[in-house]
This record gives sequence, C-alpha cells and structure tokens, in this order.
Amino acid sequence: MSRPLAHPDPAAVTLAGLLFALADPVRLAIVRQLLKAPAGLNCTEATARLGVAMPKSTCSQHYRILRESGLIASERRGTELVSRVRSQLLAERFPGLLESVFRAYERECQPASRRRASRASVAG
Repeated sequence: MSRPLAHPDPAAVTLAGLLFALADPVRLAIVRQLLKAPAGLNCTEATARLGVAMPKSTCSQHYRILRESGLIASERRGTELVSRVRSQLLAERFPGLLESVFRAYERECQPASRRRASRASVAG
C-alpha cells in the first residue's frame, strides 16, 4: 500500500507559501501547463509539454513543493501521480491571484521586440 499524500487544509494555505512555490521558473511553468490541463498531468507529461528534460526526482521535488504550498492537488492513478491546480480553492482564498501572476508571466515570456511594440502602442 502506498503512503497517502499530504495536502494542506485550505485555511493553512498562505500567500507567502504560494508565492514561494511560484518563485521558481520551472514550477511556474509547470503550473501554467497544469492550468491548461484541468484533468491533471503527471511529471512526465508536464515536462514533455515544457520541452524540458529533468530527472524524475527533480520533477517530484517540484511537485512536492507545489502540493505542500496548496497550489496543486495530487492523486494516485495506478502507478501514476496525477496533479491539478486547486483553482477553486485559490480563487476563493486569493481572488485574481493566479490570473494576475500568469498575465504577468505571459508578458514576461513574450520576445523583447514584442514587449517594446506593445509598450509603444500604449504610450502612443
């Protein structure tokens, strides 16, 4: 029998914990992929979507930090551990947080030339 997964109680999820988990670029990218897959993804699927090769232990560590912060919920499906973003909990406890973070993240991911053009059209 496998060890049960620990998920924080909703009241124990803190802004500082969420921001710490999202401060790592890889974890931020993982959450972005999980948001695009409401049914959830396992480590292998998420890293494949990112186009990043990393050891399973590293991926598991990232997922553990995301789970312990309260950002994701994970469940065992056979031999796989599938995770999804706890969107409803986060929307209730921290309205607009994920939307704001990922809107800024998307802007940051744009090529520099596109960012300059976007700023110029706003200023002009």
